[in-house]
Amino acid sequence: MNPFKYSYNNKRYHTLDYHYKLMFNSKVAKISLNAGFTCPNIDGTVGTKGCIYCSKNGSGEHGGNIKEDLLTQFENGKTIMKKWKAKYIGYFQAHTNTYAPLEILKEKYELILKQKDVIGLTIATRPDAISDECLEYLSELNKRTFLTIELGLQTIHEKTSKLINRCHTLEQFESMVNELRSRNINVVVHIINGLPYETKAMMLDTITYLNKLDIQGIKIHMLFVLKNTLLEKIYLKDKFHILTKEEYIDIICEQLELLREEIVIHRITGDPMIEDLIVPNWLIKKTILLNDIDKELLKRNTYQGKKT
Repeated sequence: MNPFKYSYNNKRYHTLDYHYKLMFNSKVAKISLNAGFTCPNIDGTVGTKGCIYCSKNGSGEHGGNIKEDLLTQFENGKTIMKKWKAKYIGYFQAHTNTYAPLEILKEKYELILKQKDVIGLTIATRPDAISDECLEYLSELNKRTFLTIELGLQTIHEKTSKLINRCHTLEQFESMVNELRSRNINVVVHIINGLPYETKAMMLDTITYLNKLDIQGIKIHMLFVLKNTLLEKIYLKDKFHILTKEEYIDIICEQLELLREEIVIHRITGDPMIEDLIVPNWLIKKTILLNDIDKELLKRNTYQGKKT
């Protein structure tokens, strides 16, 4: 018998699929969109080179086609998901999706909200890129649709954060979490396992810190090296350690144990574009990796929240 209560199958962690079905009594599909935004870490506001792992797509490799307008991207996304009778969430994914004048943000968000069967928006951004007026608009938006804000953090460790060129502080991140939660807006946090020179203990420390915050979800990525990124140059020069699949699974299992059971796991692995991937090759077989995580949790007789 599965000891984890937030599950209807063999999963021993709180999956996004379970969360959506519980909330909406329906399959929910997120449609990834590229709204053509830039980033304060690219345009010179706080930096010019971006995060060292980002491709030109701004961590939106599986987002919409920037050459298409938003409605075309949305309709194409629905076509891909047509095998499901689903409700939809518009996912503003690529780059920093609150980093524009408010009237532009409103135009893009409201356009997607008007589409049939759209029940909400997920907006990916940085903790230093939500203005006060944007916060007030998001607060109003949250009262009439299902809104989620995704904040990139990646690590709590300042040395690593500087190495990967995040160009914001942990204090800025925590402050923005508090601002969003004071308005009852759902917060999902991105972290990356396997960042250069981080130890297992450091990765667990990031989870322990986040578990104390009022967050509703987390995306756990595995670091991968893509062609034509700053990370590629560092890797080819220094050959820093890339986690093996076994190491990654071990870390994931222990991280899940440290997370409160109600925190939704939106992602538990990386998802690179195969044609651009340098390492690690084991990430390509995503289904096998997810199954192996399930098997290891069962083997250890453990589950999300066991140590909280």
